[in-house]
Amino acid sequence: MVSPVFCLRFVAALWCALLPTTAWSRCEQALPGDDSIRPAARDLTAADLIELREIGDPDSASFSGPSPFALSPDGSRIAYIVNRADLATNSYCRVVVVSGLTGKGPPRVVDRGGALITILDVQRGHYLPSGATRTIVPVWSPDGRRIAYLRRDASVTQGWVAEADGSGARAVTHAAVDVEAVAWSSDGSRLLYGTRKGTADTEAALDREGQSGWLYDRRVSPEISARPLMPATDLLDTNAVDLRTGAILPADPADQAALAQAAPADMPVEPMAVGPDGSKALLERQDSSPLAPARLVVTGGLGRQRCDAEACAGGILSLWWQGDSVLFLRREGWAKEAMALYRWQPGGAPPAVIFRTTDVLHGCVMAGIELVCTREDSSTPRKVVAINTVTGATRTIFDPNPEFASVRLGPVRRLKWRNDLGLEAWGDLVLPPGYTPGTRLPMVVVQYHSDGFLRGGTGNEYPIFLLAQRGIAVLSTERPSFFAAAFPQLKTWYDINAANQKDWGERRSLLSSVLAGVHMAVEQGYADPKRVGITGLSDGATTVAFALINSKAFAAAALSSCCMEPNTTATYGGIAWAEWLRGMGYPPATHDNPAFWRDMSLARNATRVDTPLLMQLADNEFRLALEAFGALHEQNKPVEMYVYPDEYHVKWQPIHRRAVYARTLDWFSFWLQDREDPDVAKAPQYARWRALRSGSPPTLPPKPTR
Repeated sequence: MVSPVFCLRFVAALWCALLPTTAWSRCEQALPGDDSIRPAARDLTAADLIELREIGDPDSASFSGPSPFALSPDGSRIAYIVNRADLATNSYCRVVVVSGLTGKGPPRVVDRGGALITILDVQRGHYLPSGATRTIVPVWSPDGRRIAYLRRDASVTQGWVAEADGSGARAVTHAAVDVEAVAWSSDGSRLLYGTRKGTADTEAALDREGQSGWLYDRRVSPEISARPLMPATDLLDTNAVDLRTGAILPADPADQAALAQAAPADMPVEPMAVGPDGSKALLERQDSSPLAPARLVVTGGLGRQRCDAEACAGGILSLWWQGDSVLFLRREGWAKEAMALYRWQPGGAPPAVIFRTTDVLHGCVMAGIELVCTREDSSTPRKVVAINTVTGATRTIFDPNPEFASVRLGPVRRLKWRNDLGLEAWGDLVLPPGYTPGTRLPMVVVQYHSDGFLRGGTGNEYPIFLLAQRGIAVLSTERPSFFAAAFPQLKTWYDINAANQKDWGERRSLLSSVLAGVHMAVEQGYADPKRVGITGLSDGATTVAFALINSKAFAAAALSSCCMEPNTTATYGGIAWAEWLRGMGYPPATHDNPAFWRDMSLARNATRVDTPLLMQLADNEFRLALEAFGALHEQNKPVEMYVYPDEYHVKWQPIHRRAVYARTLDWFSFWLQDREDPDVAKAPQYARWRALRSGSPPTLPPKPTR
């Protein structure tokens, strides 16, 4: 290892990053090895799903985040980060790689190591940890020789710089708090970095306040912690590092502007593209409702031109200029199940389709005449591909999971239906390998998006193909559009949420859609109507609770978050959440409103809800489930709850995901197939579940004696 003092002494002759000062972590399997030898077909394992190599946001239904790809200044290469969970260490392997856009061969690794970086959600003006993976986008230096990016070690995120040829990487910033964004100065001599404005001072103030007790106010979300949450801000404290000397310099206005452009946005930003002559392609809504279709408009040298074609209204995800034409990627078709790439020349003919697919494309960036994206389908994990924007031809740049080609999966069939409001919806029916047509199977519903590779539903907790491998059909559902879309007069998301909430309109619409999909699977002879289960996280979990109260369609259920209850919502959610709910029509804590809670509260319906219910919850959310669990348990109903430490809304730890997968498989096999795993280590589990099935009361401790 080279001494930093040595680097400083000879900095005029050689930049220190050329001599790496940190060793790479042991992540040899972060990229695939030689895939020229294909093993024989084999069954899927939980590790196959958990340890998939991921590029960008693993949530296939998320289309509003940044692209994971950074195009080099000369347009010949892309840089991106590959994440892979490691069950052996309960951590993640992360590699920064560079792929050439011409020729063949695996990507070049330019750095290995660092912990997973997760998203902080902004809720009611404060940051809440979510557990979801944050997409870290590398940034090329102006000369294309170096790459800057964020890396997290020892619980702090810093700015790093790697040589694009793979000859070394090092930490450049040494901030006391997390670095949120990095960028380059215009000449490439300084790395610009930003931290959330006032973070260190706010944390120190909270520590001081804690010495005399934290005031319980709108800052506190007690289901997470007694410590007040950090206030959200878009402002950054900005600095610059001189890469020759390591000196920390104040950022000038140009530096601040460059860094602000690179900083992550707390809210989704509408797509916009600037043409060679300065013309802008952007989206405009026909009225002020956020649910109104956004139409493609061009402004600039030729004035304002609106695209009046149907393809130009709604569903547009991304925009690019190519010469005098605008290219745009759009979700369309039945309940937006398809994606299409269009070309439109302002003032000319209607847009022409270049490429259309029911696969899912993410993170597309323009590179010459090609669009570089990730691509996946229901049975195929994400790959890096290039789409020719003239011919629509596609080619694979990099397959991060070639081993998956040897895994044996069952067939997937797309079902389409309407709910009782006439809203379009669809689902993917996954059948066991070797399925015999005409066989009715137990079936589990997984919610609430079904885009892309069918891994585990929203939140990735319910292993779809592993359930199918056990002989259970799975209906992976895509939710219909909002119930409130029928009210174009609504002008804010708050009003839309309130309309969805009124008389449980959105809940009824979603349950109707789920039941319509189940009915179709039964009607077509795939599912046994007496052996149907349902699962859900977040909004999907609320649908599960509503379904258990308002239908008798399900023989078993599992939740990953829980619950909306009369006392819990006004207490463990905190003051700010209680205020927000009251604004949408929820009754206050001091007003017992049985009519309001009749259709939603598991606790209020505990005497009549008999569906076996498994809860597997994060430790920072489980308090919200105590009212429902306590009432069901008190009524001797078949309910069991597990709490996972150091977890959030989306569970991030690989070993916890493995445990959730395993228990989910056992739960539905037990209740829908009457099967038990013979593993002796699981004997206590099955003893409890048999007692739940028989209705035996819980065993009480002996009465204490004096």
